[in-house]
Amino acid sequence: MYQKRIPWYFLLLLILAGESVFILPFVLARVFRPTVLDAFGLDNLQLGYCFSTYGIVALLSYVFGGPLADKYPPRKLIAVALWMTALGGLVYATFPDYLTLRILYGYWGFTTIFLFWAPMIKATRVWGGSSSQGKAFGFLDGGRGLVGALFGAMGLLIFSIFINSHLSEISIEETKTAFKNVVITSTIIVAFVGLLVWFFMKLDKQIEKEIIIEKITLSEIKEVLKLPSVLLLMVIILCAYVGYKITDVFSLYAQDVMKYNQVEAAKVGTFLLFVRPIVGVAIGFLADRSQTTYWLIIGFIVAIAGSLCFALGIISDSTTLLFFISTFIVAIGVYAARSLYFAVMQKGQIPLVLTGTAVGLISIIGYAPDIFASPMMGYLLENSPGEQGHQHVFWMLIFFFTIGLIAALYYHKLYGRK
Repeated sequence: MYQKRIPWYFLLLLILAGESVFILPFVLARVFRPTVLDAFGLDNLQLGYCFSTYGIVALLSYVFGGPLADKYPPRKLIAVALWMTALGGLVYATFPDYLTLRILYGYWGFTTIFLFWAPMIKATRVWGGSSSQGKAFGFLDGGRGLVGALFGAMGLLIFSIFINSHLSEISIEETKTAFKNVVITSTIIVAFVGLLVWFFMKLDKQIEKEIIIEKITLSEIKEVLKLPSVLLLMVIILCAYVGYKITDVFSLYAQDVMKYNQVEAAKVGTFLLFVRPIVGVAIGFLADRSQTTYWLIIGFIVAIAGSLCFALGIISDSTTLLFFISTFIVAIGVYAARSLYFAVMQKGQIPLVLTGTAVGLISIIGYAPDIFASPMMGYLLENSPGEQGHQHVFWMLIFFFTIGLIAALYYHKLYGRK
């Protein structure tokens, strides 16, 4: 392992890039979900299919993008990914038809994964070294959450500025104009972050030499696949990522069940984005001072407990405090699991130089919810309108998190004390 410490600003640029690249395809839809449905003339199932198209392209991108991250410096791959993603924002701002929108999401599946995902994870692991993996990944996810929250708050401010009518009388034209300004501003910022990464996120040449491998062989891929930690992480990440995808519906829950208007519903989505950095930073420090695998288990348990409040139907428009408490509990569990599932790679004895290849292989299964989670949620919400559909969504979360909990317990048994 290299001895020279990598500066803090390297991680800060990773954090900024790590969330900026997903602002256009995901964060805006999470914060402004009711607005996106209205402005693009979609229902929940159609939006789910857009995310599914993203997931299908991403699946192939994981396969080939992982080894690419082991052959080239992360800085160049990440910067190009940001610029290509920003180009898609220019199309998004024109409110394309449904078919074009699905093609756009497929394009984003390539730009945000093939050149970006594995390099980001590998660069974070490099920054964490041998003793700060929990902190590195906790700060990464928490910091990404803060960036997402700031984007959400900025978007909400811009959206509100361009709404002149009373909130209950917003026309579709006003909605489109306001949201278009949000998209254009986000696009410019994503492109600018790409410039920052290109010029400033540089590694020492000796470190760069140690983490790059000239050629990935089939035997090395087989070696990675034989590791029990890789197979378990596939299951753990898949289940935890279903939970993360389900956080998309909280703003819609606020509108459908709590009877909030569009701006109030968007504030709920923004509230969730501010929870994520707090959880990420806190869980990172706790994990490095004890066991990362132990806190991964705690994350699954907490999310299951909070989801039961929604699944059992005890939250209604008259229980505002319970709604926010339950949302907060689910978010803590989901974001804790998300912050730590790559932080346990080192305990799982996955070689640093093959991190990109391992991440690519793990992500094929781990991020499969990009294909099926949104359509499943859309189907449940459209076929059982109102509160009942949301209850079904949270039962789905409980099912996946229970499987994730079992896998995390086994991972802890194998590697927790090593």
